[in-house]
Amino acid sequence: MSDKMVVTQPRPFITTTVTNQWTSGICDCLQDLPQCCLAFWCLPCFTCKTAHEAGECLCLPLLDAFGLIPPMTTALRVSVRQRYGIEGTICNDCVYACFCGPCTWCQIAREIKTRANPITFVSTVA
Repeated sequence: MSDKMVVTQPRPFITTTVTNQWTSGICDCLQDLPQCCLAFWCLPCFTCKTAHEAGECLCLPLLDAFGLIPPMTTALRVSVRQRYGIEGTICNDCVYACFCGPCTWCQIAREIKTRANPITFVSTVA
């Protein structure tokens, strides 16, 4: 009889990290320089592109030009918060949309981009 040794390796398991906060701050526009430049030089194009990436009508952000409070920026920020379970209030969303419009659009675009490619950790320790 021969002694047979059987070795079993632990299986890797996957952990996906999810947070209930924005992955970047409202003033972190320079984290994604190409998007920052597009927002700075051609904000209407950038907002339409971002709205389309969020699954909304391409030209919807252009309606923001007709009001004192930008309704589409506020609505899209609320929508992104609800979609990804991010904490916050509609009052904060409205303030950011009114006083930090381009930064708000950059933050929304970064959030969509980040959440589309979540970070996954693979561990071999059981």
